[in-house]
Amino acid sequence: MTPARDPFYIVKEEIQGSIDKLQASFRQWEQTSLDIGERVRLTKELLASCESLDWQVDELDKAIAVAAKDPARYSLDETELGKRRKWTSIARKQVGTIRRTLEESGVKGSSVTPSLNGVRQELMRLPNDYASKAGRPGYNTSQDDDDFISSESDRQLLLIKQQDEELDELSASVERIGGIGLTIHDELVGQERILGDLSLEMDTTSNRLDFVQKKVAVVMKKAGAKGQIMMIGFLIVLFIILFVLVFFT
Repeated sequence: MTPARDPFYIVKEEIQGSIDKLQASFRQWEQTSLDIGERVRLTKELLASCESLDWQVDELDKAIAVAAKDPARYSLDETELGKRRKWTSIARKQVGTIRRTLEESGVKGSSVTPSLNGVRQELMRLPNDYASKAGRPGYNTSQDDDDFISSESDRQLLLIKQQDEELDELSASVERIGGIGLTIHDELVGQERILGDLSLEMDTTSNRLDFVQKKVAVVMKKAGAKGQIMMIGFLIVLFIILFVLVFFT
């Protein structure tokens, strides 16, 4: 199977593209001076991407392990399997390096999207800030109440929007991987069907050849030595006639 049609290379290209995007975002995270809130948000997005890529590489490793059990069936050899294992190892190290750096930055993230508890904690900090301000002298309660409500509403909408965007990205990624998985399944089913048909044809041809050989043996036995010589002579004459007809007419 050529690399262009091999499902492994299709998945590899998909994952490599995601790793390139992750590295570009990570460089932006390293080089850009962001406020704390924006840095936390970007860090969570990068950690979510790392977790998704780890899962994709693990699934690809499982597919390689299945192919390694019967390489001939998938037209693979040990050299090709070694190259594939080496690539997944490199990909896992690239993602792992970025992940460790992010985790060491002090912002831990272990889920693909911010959890509901995290969102609640984010929102619960607002009333505490509000209460601390309300105790200050000269605090305009009415105006600041409206500002607080507006700010809280905007913040909730922003958090919900971020969750929706990350869920959409995750859903699209899962759909792509699912489609690739179905393609791999169809390809394997097709190859299995072809091998089955080929095996059946070989069995049929072998049976016919055995039958012809037995018939020839019976005829030769009945003909005796003189009959065998006459049959050989007849076949030689027939071959000469066919040769002349083919090459000289």
